[in-house]
Amino acid sequence: MSNLETRPAEQVCTAGERGDGVELLAPREVPLGGPRAMSVRRTIPQRQRSLVGAWCFCDHYGPDDVSGSTGMQVPPHPHTGLQTVSWLFAGEILHRDSVGSLQTVRPGELNLMTAGVGISHSEESPSGVRPPLLHGVQLWTVLPSTHREVEPHFEHHPNLPVAWVGGARVQVFMGSLGVAGEDLVSPARTYTPLVGAQLDLPAGTSVDLDVEPGFEHALLVDDGDASLAAEPVPKDHLGYVAPGPERLTVTAGESAVRAVLIGGEPFDDDIVMWWNFVGRSHEEIERARADWTAQVAGSDGGETAYAAGADGRRFGEVHGYASGPLRAPALPDVRLRPRTRPTSHDSGVASEPPPMS
Repeated sequence: MSNLETRPAEQVCTAGERGDGVELLAPREVPLGGPRAMSVRRTIPQRQRSLVGAWCFCDHYGPDDVSGSTGMQVPPHPHTGLQTVSWLFAGEILHRDSVGSLQTVRPGELNLMTAGVGISHSEESPSGVRPPLLHGVQLWTVLPSTHREVEPHFEHHPNLPVAWVGGARVQVFMGSLGVAGEDLVSPARTYTPLVGAQLDLPAGTSVDLDVEPGFEHALLVDDGDASLAAEPVPKDHLGYVAPGPERLTVTAGESAVRAVLIGGEPFDDDIVMWWNFVGRSHEEIERARADWTAQVAGSDGGETAYAAGADGRRFGEVHGYASGPLRAPALPDVRLRPRTRPTSHDSGVASEPPPMS
């Protein structure tokens, strides 16, 4: 799931204030590709907080019944300055990209794409026999300034470290995490210190996580009666904890819990996000959009196609997808105001999101 908003707002994302206890971030429903397309529940970025470590984007979707449809169909589109983390609870997604990758991801496996200076990819539900439900999260991490123009590349990791503690299951897909005296370390390449893990707890159980005290953390609750550090976190919400604790306890109450933990060192740089681009300025976003627009063209039938020579340009070409690439939405004329650190009432948003078309 990439960002298919037809009129995305440009956002300035910056580390927020760090209070005590657990801060709750409520999701907002975002329709992707128009009002008749599927919706996702987005918890970051938002007014209250736009970053958790280097994690800058969290879309939570499903479970959606795709048995009677073509399922997910996301035509080729570009990215810059980030890593996309595809993580499923149910279903399958087929990934194609402009560096030649072709890989199906399934629950418990990681698809990790590093955009760097520029990449394009598509995502689709595999044709033929496939699971009837699609359910998961799409996460992005922002690349630090020292690595944001690395050459694009893709990784698939089917075997990730797992620990069982008192009936609870912890699987780490990014970074590292301490569980019951054991360090679980993902083989995935990261560019800032961070962690990403799925937690599954039976009802009435808890798990203690040995965390880095210099990290900020957040727990996204997919299902169940969950608490983080003894504070309830409702379903679909993100519970945030500032740096400081060396241990975090996640508890399942009367019903079993499935959740995703993300965290990392607070990210120092302000970043600019628009559509599927992450940069440091509005002008950088404008250049990326112009480069992508130069790679696509309209056909006689009005459909979008690749322009001649697209394969050798910045974002390359995705081969094998049934239709042409996505056109970039119109970029609003935004002049970013100078930034310091936001107050608790500061939106971190350069302009108000216009209504979805």
